[in-house]
Amino acid sequence: MAKVRVRVSTGEACGAGTWDKVSVSIVGTQGESPLVPLDRLGKEFTAGAEEDFEVTLPQDVGAVLMLRVHKAPPELPLPLGARPPDAWFCRWFQLEWGPGATLHFPCYQWLEGAGDLVLQEGAAKVSSEDHHPKLQLQRHEELKARKEMYSWKTYIEGWPHCLDQVTVKDLDLNVKYSEVKNARFYLKVYSAFTELKIKGFLNRTGLWRSLREMRRMFHFHKTPAAEYVLEHWQEDAFFASQFLNGLNPVLIRRCHSLPKNFPVTDEMVAPVLGPGTSLQAELEKGSLFLVDHGILSGVQTNVINGKPQFSAAPMTLLYQSSEAGPLLPLAIQLKQTPGPDNPIFLPSDGRWDWLLAKTWVRNAEFSVHEALTHLLHAHLLPEVFALATLRQLPRCHPLFKLLIPHIRYTLHINTLARELLIAPGKVVDRSTGLGTGGFSELIKRNMEQLDYSALCLPEDIRARDVGDIPGYYYRDDGMQIWGAIKSFVSEIVSIYYPSDVSIQEDGELQAWVKEIFSEGFLSRESSGVPSLLDTREALVQYVTMVIFTCSAKHAAVSAGQFDSCVWMPNLPPTMQLPPPTSKGQARPEGFIATLPPVNATCDVIIALWMLSKEPGDRRPLGHYPDEHFTEDAPRRSITAFQRRLVQISREIGERNRSLALPYIYMDPPLIENSVSI
Repeated sequence: MAKVRVRVSTGEACGAGTWDKVSVSIVGTQGESPLVPLDRLGKEFTAGAEEDFEVTLPQDVGAVLMLRVHKAPPELPLPLGARPPDAWFCRWFQLEWGPGATLHFPCYQWLEGAGDLVLQEGAAKVSSEDHHPKLQLQRHEELKARKEMYSWKTYIEGWPHCLDQVTVKDLDLNVKYSEVKNARFYLKVYSAFTELKIKGFLNRTGLWRSLREMRRMFHFHKTPAAEYVLEHWQEDAFFASQFLNGLNPVLIRRCHSLPKNFPVTDEMVAPVLGPGTSLQAELEKGSLFLVDHGILSGVQTNVINGKPQFSAAPMTLLYQSSEAGPLLPLAIQLKQTPGPDNPIFLPSDGRWDWLLAKTWVRNAEFSVHEALTHLLHAHLLPEVFALATLRQLPRCHPLFKLLIPHIRYTLHINTLARELLIAPGKVVDRSTGLGTGGFSELIKRNMEQLDYSALCLPEDIRARDVGDIPGYYYRDDGMQIWGAIKSFVSEIVSIYYPSDVSIQEDGELQAWVKEIFSEGFLSRESSGVPSLLDTREALVQYVTMVIFTCSAKHAAVSAGQFDSCVWMPNLPPTMQLPPPTSKGQARPEGFIATLPPVNATCDVIIALWMLSKEPGDRRPLGHYPDEHFTEDAPRRSITAFQRRLVQISREIGERNRSLALPYIYMDPPLIENSVSI
């Protein structure tokens, strides 16, 4: 007989404690002990508690392999006011036989209802290191249970596959919002809804009366960045800067030759280029850039308030005059096919012609950003990463421990989006120019051309040839964060994978990669997305891409949505009149008539207010309060990663002090670990 001290930690979250009874048994190389209740006078397992229990094992089980945790309702009646048998959030167990003889069992999950949970000792191990048959069986059984709980479905043909659940009510507690986060989320929505309803905007289906009237809407939770947008939205330099540091900073690319379907001439652009140069000279110099929204050409459009909506597929030529000068727009063509009914708009045109052309570009930015940069790349793909991680990697796998903080709440927010945003009749369908049909079409088009290099920031920057354009803070901050993540991932990979062969022989890792390829990228080999990994270098790049996409990339394209859109003319979600076919016709009243109706404006701004800021229960990048890694080496790597992020944040803060519009969307303390809003 042996006495063992069992130490248990319960989470601090609301509802984390339980009145249920918990027992444990120890599984060893020579057998398994009987279940021993963890019981004493008073209530056990209260939120935030760490409690000790001394248990006696009637037999020697040999070297400890696992800890079996059994949870069941209490047999006796509960005290007055106590909750019925409920879930319990367990942080970890420790077993102590004496000084220096301690085993750690990380848990960090909810246990719902009655049943068993088997935990391995905390050291991360790939499958080949679990030599004992009981450990191999436990890994298999754990993944079998997870695959039954988290299954795939096709939401729309041609989209990445997703979790097979209809509502967030059906989700497992381990992927749901915490009670606090959920309450704050709905309170935030309700407060926005109420404010705009009181102002009389929410149900008004007509046009805005004037830009001045829109300013009443603008006072809805305005931010310093939104105020800057209001002051500068008509300026050419600010219009151009948003391609670098706005909410969709991923389309701009250097222009080495003018597209044949964009017949800009020297005479057109001379007023901006000035004397002594030409388009060809500037092309050779590398000072011209192109933003092409051609993917919108011919896309299905929506009907709002009974009126058909319109879309354009513009091309925008931009000019960087010098290292110190601002990026400026040179020319805008609103459709892809040139012709007499498709004029090229210029800064030298009349004020309202030029402003209307720029506003059509901003509407195209809204559509491409929300459907592709945000929904597809920053939500649907992270959901694929999350599901594959839950289905293919057991909790003791080093990649599971590395990735689990970066998939927190992703299944909840995406399921909620399918309920409240992109379902038929919801926000996208009610109030955007493309509706769910147009969004779906865009996603299918982009899936057919999506390339792995576009998901890896350094390769994407090289492919667009924008490595030296000044004032591109998305690139500058993103590359620093990418480098910090890659260094961190490289250290973790080197700890657990001594060679390329160890990568190739890890069947769980390969199943994870293959499932992402098949379910997320629909087995399209031309994407360049790997279906297997055979070197440590390839694994480091792949995991860096996953973490960056789920954290920094999502923050960069999500957190600025409200700032960009609350002054709606800067980012209109729909256009109610067709693109102009000639110059000299635009007037202030026609500009207003082209913009979204009042109710659609409110609908979209409430949604973007909700999606732009975490409602609470935050975990910034590199902040890992759930200590899944128990060994010293990975914990040292985590500390080094955190120090590097602090340094990056300090450098961003120093730079931002000199900017009229600080770029904050990739400041590490403001980046969430995961896609959770």
